[in-house]
Amino acid sequence: MSFPLTPSFLVTVALIVVIAGAVNGVAGFGFAVVGTMALATVIDPSVAVVFMIVPIIAVNLSLVGELSGDQLRTCGRRFTPLLVAATLGTVLGMLVIDRLPAAPLRLGLGLVTLAFVATSQRIVPISAFAGDGPPTETRGRMAAIGGVSGVLFGATNVGVQLVAYVRSRDLSHSLFIGVVAMVFLGINAVRVGVAGLVGLYPDSTVVLLSIAAGMPAAAGVAVGTRIRPRLSDQLRRGAVLGLLGVIGIRLVLAGLGVA
Repeated sequence: MSFPLTPSFLVTVALIVVIAGAVNGVAGFGFAVVGTMALATVIDPSVAVVFMIVPIIAVNLSLVGELSGDQLRTCGRRFTPLLVAATLGTVLGMLVIDRLPAAPLRLGLGLVTLAFVATSQRIVPISAFAGDGPPTETRGRMAAIGGVSGVLFGATNVGVQLVAYVRSRDLSHSLFIGVVAMVFLGINAVRVGVAGLVGLYPDSTVVLLSIAAGMPAAAGVAVGTRIRPRLSDQLRRGAVLGLLGVIGIRLVLAGLGVA
């Protein structure tokens, strides 16, 4: 499935990756889910997932610098079970992506996105029903979360479970951003090779445009990073969740054949 190489389509793709990059620069996460969800409204969802792999690498390369050398080594050792299990799960998810029909996949992506918005908003504290305090950090729990989340991420680019787990570790905002970038950088470096080996890229046009999209994606991150200190945590969260909510609703309607 080749992309329609029209000026309007290319501008749409560029705007999507720039906006998604800005969201990631502000919030520390969101590029993969915002970019993939938005792109899946204009092209086949499975192609959108594969297309976004290289831009995700570009984004996280620019953000992993939030970690110092010592922090990178320490956090690398601490989160090794999460990273290894998520990588293995991601490969499994990628192997089933082209077997998933487009309409149910759009519906599933939309529902997962809306579920993340519902559990992340603070007006109605849904997370309170799950118990108080963050989950205990054990290597087994970390590996289990990483494996299940990796399968979903490999098939959909939705890695909100990984993000939620890292956020629950009570890290500073800059350390949280760096750790999330480290995890997704490692996973997506493997995904590029797997996607090429199993033939997930439809044609060379998709590959070349995916590589080219890395530049506007990184530019969006730079913009978001500059804006981040000027915004309150409440405003950052509200903007990100609002955007995800709109995208989630759009995908659910498309999956149901309404839009």
